[in-house]
Amino acid sequence: MALDGFSDRTLSRQAMKAELLDAETELKLAYAWRDQRDEEALHRLITAYMRLAISMATKFRRYGAPMNDLIQEASLGLMKAADKFDPDRGVRFSTYAVWWIKASIQDHVMRNWSMVRTGTTSSQKSLFFNLRRVQARLEREASARGETLDRHQLRERIASEVGVSMSDVEMMEGRLAGTDFSLNATQSAEDDGREWIESLEDDSAQAEERVARAHDLATLRGWLRAAMAGLNEREQFIVRERKLRDDPRTLESLGQELGLSKERVRQLEAAAFGKMRKSLEAQSPEVHDFFA
Repeated sequence: MALDGFSDRTLSRQAMKAELLDAETELKLAYAWRDQRDEEALHRLITAYMRLAISMATKFRRYGAPMNDLIQEASLGLMKAADKFDPDRGVRFSTYAVWWIKASIQDHVMRNWSMVRTGTTSSQKSLFFNLRRVQARLEREASARGETLDRHQLRERIASEVGVSMSDVEMMEGRLAGTDFSLNATQSAEDDGREWIESLEDDSAQAEERVARAHDLATLRGWLRAAMAGLNEREQFIVRERKLRDDPRTLESLGQELGLSKERVRQLEAAAFGKMRKSLEAQSPEVHDFFA
């Protein structure tokens, strides 16, 4: 059921005009859809229970999502319920559909609550939708007993009640405390106020570090070129193929190309590395084995 272009009031009025299905008619429609894929039967079933979907969607308005979006998600949950409903189980479709509608709406609310992923587990999801209600009830009960709960005690009782950790409760309180803010927002109302992003520490390399690194790399490349120049053509070929390729070749493949045994190629490689090591150490005592 496409909802674009319809207001939530219009949708509500249309849903209220839909037929009310008795148990026998509902069962016939469910069998017709399951066994014959009768789209007309599916349409009647969905239309009849859109009032249920809309009613459940209204319960989630306090989370800030547009009502039309909530109804859209509720209708998707209703359609999933119709597709998976088994009339042989002997339960009413409305009883079965409630779970799917609620799950679809909750997933939408949590996806759009924050850019930061919220409620990745079932226990955290339960905490997201029940934290305020559980907190208010615990505070009322404590007040009735003449107790005053501090923040730590309240969090402990919420964690025990919902079945989550204290850290989950603290995290969720922070997530529910407010919505996301842009780092490009100014820190003050003044026209020339700094943006929040300007106060973040830049952990990238500074100009002096970049210059020093570039100088060191250029020096190392020069040393390596000089070391490679001290090798004969075959040794240079082996070093390039074994160490300077993105996908180094095996000793066996080089032996086949050069007409040598695998062990002979290994010996030539070791000899070439020995020559290069001596050349590098002669240029700088700080340079050690690059080819270990």
